Amino acid sequence: MQAIEPCSLSGDLPVDNPTDLATEYEIVEIFHSVQGEGMHAGVPHVFIRFGKCNLRCEWCDTDFLTHETKTALDILGDVMAFPCKRIIFTGGEPMLNDLWPLHRLLKARGYSLSIETNGTIEVPEGMLDWICVSPKDQIYPNAVIRQRTGDELKCVYLGQDLAMYNELQQGFKHLFLQPCYMDQESVEWNGRNFSHTETVVKMSPPWRLSLQTHKWMGVD
Repeated sequence: MQAIEPCSLSGDLPVDNPTDLATEYEIVEIFHSVQGEGMHAGVPHVFIRFGKCNLRCEWCDTDFLTHETKTALDILGDVMAFPCKRIIFTGGEPMLNDLWPLHRLLKARGYSLSIETNGTIEVPEGMLDWICVSPKDQIYPNAVIRQRTGDELKCVYLGQDLAMYNELQQGFKHLFLQPCYMDQESVEWNGRNFSHTETVVKMSPPWRLSLQTHKWMGVD
């Protein structure tokens, strides 16, 4: 796996497989913004947000039950309207989908492909350039983490003992602990949670603090 390279819009358009172009996906939204958290915070990306998820986290700020059907051709048109060659598959849970058609169409045009996944479904080898796993077994102890390697392990902190990740963290290059931000809670509640998470990170090398800076900026 490799780091994400700067944007580039050069290159001839390839000949595409009609079956790939016709593949349908349930999409919540496609938008161009900066990554707000984790290793690539501040880096512009095109986000492809898929509908549906196999978990129901109370802090999730995505209405992944409201989505529309788009073909891969539709998605390709949306993505190519933005001046950026970095893609993030997110959700919902993107690995509920067959991403190979999108992989072929986008890689043929020079896009770098990343994913944010809860890790309960294994990512096929060679599909993606950057894998971020955000496990939810701190609230779903029966949710087996099958994707045990990647670039970035990003855990939402709810007070869990970080020792639960001792084995899992061996498969990742970058470790992030992120405060649980609850829209329905007060500024004071979230502030205390941020402060506590910072304290835990200071006492727990090699973990690093991840904050959802896009929420501070009021952007997607």
